This record gives sequence, structure tokens and C-alpha cells, in this order.
Amino acid sequence: MLAVNTASKCGFTPQYDGLEELHRQFHDRGLVVLGFPCNQFGAQEPGNAEEIASFCNLTYDVTFPMFEKVDVNGPDASPVFGWLKAEAPGLLGSKRIKWNFTKFLVDRQAKSVSRFAPTTKPAALRSEIEALLG
Repeated sequence: MLAVNTASKCGFTPQYDGLEELHRQFHDRGLVVLGFPCNQFGAQEPGNAEEIASFCNLTYDVTFPMFEKVDVNGPDASPVFGWLKAEAPGLLGSKRIKWNFTKFLVDRQAKSVSRFAPTTKPAALRSEIEALLG
């Protein structure tokens, strides 16, 4: 699984192309890309679920699952992101997500979690995904 906190109006938004490419390339082998829109960073995800889905589909031809907007930090943080942050802390052990398009790669047994910075392009995850898929 590759879980990503996304935003439609972010400088990293073009990463949707790379995420969709990974989804199409590896979906049949078991990879699931999951998009979690989040408006906690610079209010860069202002739309509702329908607007976000439409934007992703029309602009980037996204076919992987997109969820309802979530918080990834703070008291209302999604339990999914609480678990991901605990399993793969950020720089210097930080349990916070610092920006949109932070990526978490999880193996089939949910035992190994790798965290990637927003600046890491999806294509850079290809070799690690290949290794996890066998």
C-alpha cells in the first residue's frame, strides 16, 4: 500500500501523474495507492469530496482510490495517519507530517513502513515497490 496525503492546489500536485503511473504499473501485482486529501497545509485542499474527485479525474486521470478529506496531524488526525506516523517517524523522530504529499509505503503484512518526503517523486519509489511485491 502507498498512502499519500494529497492536495489539489499544492506545488507538489503534479505528483498525481507519478502516483497514477505507479498505480497502473503495479496494481495487478498487488499495489494499492490511496489518496487522502488534506487541507491542513496552507489550505491547499479547499474543495469537497466531489470537487476533489472531479479535479483528480479530469486533470490527472486518477483511477486509484481517493478518500474523504482527513486531518493528518492534531487531535482530529485520522487513525490511519496516527499509525503510519508511529511506524515511520519523520526526520529526527518527528511524529508530525510537515506538508502535502508525504508518502508511506507499507508491505503486505503491515510490518514494514517507509516514509518519503513530499519532495520525493513517486518514480523514486519504484525499486522499493518492486522489492516489496517480489
